[in-house]
Order: sequence, then structure tokens, then C-alpha cells
Amino acid sequence: MRLPSLLLPLLSAAASALSIADINGPAFLSPYAGKTVTNITGLVTAVGPAGFFLRDPAAPRPAFVGSYSIYVFSATAAKSVSAGSLVTIGAANVTEYRSTSSHIYLTELTAPRSITTVSSGHAVRPIILGSSNGLQPPIRTFTALDGAGGVFALPNNASQISTANATLHPSWHGLDFWESLTGAFVILDAPAAVSKSSSYGDVWVRGSWHVSGLNQRGGLTITAGDANPEAIMIGTPLDGTRNAAAKVGDKLAPIKGVVTYAFGTYRILPLTALRVTEPRLPAAAPPSRFRSTRNCSGVTVAQYNVENLAPTSAHLGAVAAQIVDVLHAPDLLFLQEVQDGSGPADDGTVDAGATLRALVDAIVAVGGMRYAYVDLPPRDGEDGGQPGGNIRTAYLYNPSLLSLANTTTPSPTNSTADTAATLLPGPVLTPNPARLAPSNPAWTNSRKPLIAQFHITNSSTPLFAVNIHFASKGGSSPLHGDLRPPVNGGVADRLAQATLVRGFVDELLRLDPGALVAAVGDFNEFAFVAPMETLLGGAKKGVLRSLDEVVKITPPERYTYVFDGNSQQLDHMLVSTALARRVGGFEHVHVSSWAAVGGEVSDHDPSVGVVGVC
Repeated sequence: MRLPSLLLPLLSAAASALSIADINGPAFLSPYAGKTVTNITGLVTAVGPAGFFLRDPAAPRPAFVGSYSIYVFSATAAKSVSAGSLVTIGAANVTEYRSTSSHIYLTELTAPRSITTVSSGHAVRPIILGSSNGLQPPIRTFTALDGAGGVFALPNNASQISTANATLHPSWHGLDFWESLTGAFVILDAPAAVSKSSSYGDVWVRGSWHVSGLNQRGGLTITAGDANPEAIMIGTPLDGTRNAAAKVGDKLAPIKGVVTYAFGTYRILPLTALRVTEPRLPAAAPPSRFRSTRNCSGVTVAQYNVENLAPTSAHLGAVAAQIVDVLHAPDLLFLQEVQDGSGPADDGTVDAGATLRALVDAIVAVGGMRYAYVDLPPRDGEDGGQPGGNIRTAYLYNPSLLSLANTTTPSPTNSTADTAATLLPGPVLTPNPARLAPSNPAWTNSRKPLIAQFHITNSSTPLFAVNIHFASKGGSSPLHGDLRPPVNGGVADRLAQATLVRGFVDELLRLDPGALVAAVGDFNEFAFVAPMETLLGGAKKGVLRSLDEVVKITPPERYTYVFDGNSQQLDHMLVSTALARRVGGFEHVHVSSWAAVGGEVSDHDPSVGVVGVC
């Protein structure tokens, strides 16, 4: 930045004082943290309700990698300054602030004293992000501390940014880039939303810079080794207005604001509310392309996490309508998050018959078939999820085409929660249905897979279905967090769970290498992380295959969920080699990911495939 001539005498007189760049230093933490600094001079670039942002008026140093701007935290001081004013702060404390230990520290000046306005009316020019002449955020890597494995590597939390306090490399790593701009006044000239707005009005965006993982809707998809560090959140406007509601792919007006860190993410606080200039169309995802032939030549199979579905759920009717109108009433539905008949009331109820009957009745009411259903109740309070809800996996199936093979009623001396799957020569599942190793500690506070052996009319080959809802990612630390690689909550549990599923499938394929096996559901994990690699990886004959790979869906289009600006795939359909050869098509139906705020029915997208099993 070329200096106005009126600033030069002041800078000369204050040459011995610390500059803002000196205070920030070249790393994540200030070398002056915990100390008092004096005679800080800067240009006010923006003012918020609890403080203001100050830019170093000195010319950038050729080799300096830190930020030239800083946040001054003081609601009282904010009332005494205005954007475009050159001010001197007589003294202030350098503070490293974070609200929780998993977050990155933000360098601030606190308790500012003796603030003097030197001059006013200066132009405040933003730093350009993106475009042909602006700064370009890096893609793929967040920080060198993640190592060669990146953010998905194990073990998690092997190091911490606050401990290493490494010198920034803003042209190499995403977190370094955003840290080098903390406090800076910036402009994004052609942003687009890559998430829907949160309940607070926050939304993740990409700018007019190079991105990876761009999907056709305009979002950014997590792919192997890349969780999109180039995305940035737009937070609460500094003027107190509220951002317009946005959804994935919406084009937005240019955004001017300041970069900061709060609530676990780097973010830009805009001067005023963001505006949607071009909504992404179509507004709703189209229905599935696949329809059942209602015979063994074209059996449709779908998967859907129906998000805490109970008989009294407000979204039950909408789920039913989607099953009929969007998914075209698949022959076999793998459902997750089906609650017991009393929903979240913690009254000891575990049976889900009322929930499943209510769903089937709602499907009939909108023109669908009367499905048969099957589930096995868990022990009260032992399978995780919303307290009292006792979520579990369940099947809906077309009774004119499918039936449970060799149906065996579990022994009345054993709770159905403890009914464990056993394979006999044939292979034959007994009892049918059954849960996978329900007493194994891998399933503590988690859903046990529901295994069923289905007979398909006019097919001599049964279908073995494994309905999965692995342990949640609860306890994860943010991608923009201090712990590196970030904590992937529950990954050890999911790895143990995947090992059990793999063992069952291996035994099934040992008994019959040509068995038709489908392991389907909400795995709460990405295809390239250790639990899924346990199920998919290696060259062993008969290993499960992802239908995304079978039908060659391009990696950016593999998503069923949007979280923290990332389109991502948590839901998968895995099939045995024999079943993979019979697949006629497969797709994800983005009824949730594409929806506007308040328009989603569940937080997950369903997926649909079609197989010929005659």
C-alpha cells in the first residue's frame, strides 16, 4: 500500500514503536502475548459492536508472512473511532484468545488506553481475494502439522498448532493463509455459497479463486486427501443486519469484510448483510432416474437416514412423500434413525412398531404400496442417538417381491436385542433377521447392524442385507482447529465396527463366493478413511465394492451430506463382487443437500440403486 504523504511524519516520529506486524509476528502466536505494548499506530478499517480492526500503515515487508492487521477488543473504544481514521493507541495488552482448547488462538489487543485520532477520512482499500489480481488461498493442505496423511490421517491430535507455533507458509497451507490475514479488510468479488445458511445466518462460500472438489451444484466435495481449506465462512455482519438465507450453489453479491477466527473457524465478518444475486436452479433435486420393474429383473434398493423418525415426527409425512414421489417406492429400503414408538420420551419403550406402521400408513396415503417391515429392538438406552429415542436400523420391503428367507422366530428365552447372527452352510442366516455380534464392545452406545436374508420372487439366489449405522462423529474437533490432524470423533469405534462387518462378510463369501451381499447405510465415515478402507481396501477376492466405484460416479458428485462447507459422503452402498455384476444403476438423490433453509426433510440425502437378480 502506497502511504499518503500526511502519514510519513507520524511514522517517522513513531519509528521506535512496535508495528502491528511486529505484534503479530510470523507465526500463529504473537511473540508479545501477555505483554503490554505502547504507541501502536494503525488505520481503522472496520468497526464492530465489540471492537475495531486496525491495519498497519507501513508498507508491506517483502519477506514477512504474518498479518498486518489486528482486532482491538473493546466495545467502549469502538464507539470512539471510525473507519478511515488513523489512530494511535497509547497502550494495550496483547492477548491470545480462544473459547475452548480445541480452537486456534486469535491475537487481539485488549484493554486499549489513550486512543488518539490523528487524522480522518482516509480511503480504506480492501485486500482482493481471488480474481486475476488477488490472493489465492491454497487447496488440499490445511497445515504442515497434518503430515503426509493430511486431515484424515491417524493418529489424530498428534500435535497442536499452539504448541508448534510454526512459521506461516500462506502460499502452501490453508490455515496459514487465513491466519496471515486475521484482522485484514478484504473483498470477495464473485462469491458463491457452498453450504446452506445456519440458524445464525452464517454460510460457507468459495470465491473467484481456484478450488478443488467442485461439484455440479456448485458446492465443494471432500475427496481423498482434500477437505477444501480454500472455503471460508461468512459470519455475522458488523452493522447488525442479518445475512440473506442462501443454499449450495447460490451466487452472492461481492463481500467486503474482515477476516477473524471464532467458534472454531476462520471467517469473514461482512460490513453488511450478504445478498443472493442468482439463486441456484433447479431449487429442488430431481426425482431418482430409477424405477423398479416389480420383478427380479429390476429390483430397486434405497438407503435413507430418516433423522430421528417417530410416530409424532413433523417430517414423517414428508419422508413418506419422498419415498413415493422422489424414490419411486423402492422394493427394499434400508432405513436408519428409526425411533421407538414413543419417540424421545424416555419411558422404557423400545418397540418401533408404531413408528414403522405410521410410516407405512403415510406411504399408502400418498399413493404408495403397503410395505412390510422388519427391525429388532435394541436394549433401552444402549444404542446411542437422541436420549429416549432408541434409534435403530430397519427395513421396508415390497412383500409381493421380497420375503424373509427361512424365517426363524428368536427364542423367547433371549431378548431380541441379544439375537446374534449366525451363518450355517448354504449359506443360511439364523435366526433371520439378526443383529451382528450385539454383545461386542465395539457397539457400545452404537447401533448394531441388522442382518436379513431375503428371498426374491423368481430368483434362486438370496440377498443378504446388512443395514448399518456406525458410531457418530461426536467429539470431533474442527478442521480449522488447534489439534492436528483433527480429531475424527468415534473413528476407533468405527474401525472396530468395520472389522466386525468385514469378518461377517468374509465368512459369508467363504461359504459362497457368489453370494449377493449388500452392506448399506450411514457409515458416518468417508470412503478413504481407515474404517471404510477396512471394508473396501486390498486386493482380496470377494472384498466389498462401493457402488460409486461400480457405476463410476466422479468423486466430486459423491456426497450425501453437507457440513461446515463441505459436501461429503457418509452414506454408502457396498456390494459383493457377484452383486456388483448385476447392478443396473446407482445415484445419490440430493433432496437435503440442495434444499433451501427449512426445506430439508432429513439431514441426509437418500441413495437408490437397481439390480437384476433373476
